[in-house]
Amino acid sequence: MNTRLITAAELGLDQGFEFTELLGSASTSFLHQNQGLIGWGEALRITGTGSNRIEELDAKWREVVTGAEITDQVNLPGSGLIAFGSIAFADQSNAESVLVIPQLIIGLRDSRLWLTRINIEETVALELIKKATSNQPIRFEVGNITPEHFTQNVVTALELIKTNAVEKVVLARDLKAEVTSAFNINPALATLSKKFSSCFTYSVAGLFGSSPELLVQVAHSQVSARVLAGTAGRGTDPGVDEAIGAALHSSTKNRAEHKFAVDSLVSALDELCVEIDADNEPFSLSLPNLWHLASDVHAVLKADSSSLQVVNALHPSAAVAGTPKDKALELIQEIETIDRGRYAGPVGWLGADGDGVWAIALRGAQLEKNTLTAFAGCGIVAGSDPEAELQETNLKFKPIVEALA
Repeated sequence: MNTRLITAAELGLDQGFEFTELLGSASTSFLHQNQGLIGWGEALRITGTGSNRIEELDAKWREVVTGAEITDQVNLPGSGLIAFGSIAFADQSNAESVLVIPQLIIGLRDSRLWLTRINIEETVALELIKKATSNQPIRFEVGNITPEHFTQNVVTALELIKTNAVEKVVLARDLKAEVTSAFNINPALATLSKKFSSCFTYSVAGLFGSSPELLVQVAHSQVSARVLAGTAGRGTDPGVDEAIGAALHSSTKNRAEHKFAVDSLVSALDELCVEIDADNEPFSLSLPNLWHLASDVHAVLKADSSSLQVVNALHPSAAVAGTPKDKALELIQEIETIDRGRYAGPVGWLGADGDGVWAIALRGAQLEKNTLTAFAGCGIVAGSDPEAELQETNLKFKPIVEALA
């Protein structure tokens, strides 16, 4: 494995290029703020299933790193040997959790470009990059969980919350679309990355989208996370929009939902970290189509733990499962009766040193054979309104639906 700096000209890019220009034939990617990592081909795929899937991936990754010959002339986060990862939401999921090591990776960070190649000659690797690509518009239809089914699921959850069986449970519904064998994920990724540049635009093993939620970032023992829970749609008038953000911030229902998520994350970090610092007050985070209540959390690892070990401790958080976690997961399985696959699971990248960046796989879709499945979910707490939660899922579907339309 070899990593070196590379110029835009060597990649056929103009000086004022956009990184998304390279996406055309990419097999994997993880982008944030118009930079990140894009991969082509597949040198190795590591898989795991069941309740120990994350530990299994971590152990196999360490074996790969131990046996690898690594030449890294760049030494930046994301340079050297890396794997793109995507992990199933539930222990009982039929979906495989994966770490994918591409044959070729192009990275961009702070205006510096680099090329990493794994078991492939550079001239051959560069031939994998194709830029021009397009798709026919995709139309989604109602999935396994209809709008009526979803609102009834919310009613069921609210009844259980009244009995104190659970404090919060995150319920989702799905949309489906049929595509041809020529369908390419990357045009939608380019659209999402440009429109939602502050989000984490991801593509791993057919799962793709643009998530607003950072699960965890680990760099030299420093741990960062951002919790999002509590949602409202943006207003078209600036004054109305500002009022919506302020109302979200003062909403008792949304602040309660948000506190469950923050407390869950802080509690999970306690085993691995010291100096855990969470925002005392959430802030209203604006995205192009939504307001979210957000809190940032920072900590320091106690020992030399990999980012995957931190992911294992954090997933699933209350933001995507509920509180208490084990009971919420039981209810999700019981109420939804479908396999979420890798939706709402960790997605990101992992370096040879164990550092990495992991988001939560939201606002996206999964491609399996010729079927696209998109999910959107909401946190149900006391005071939730079934129709309002349904409308929230519509708002959360918009990024992926519009990117493919």
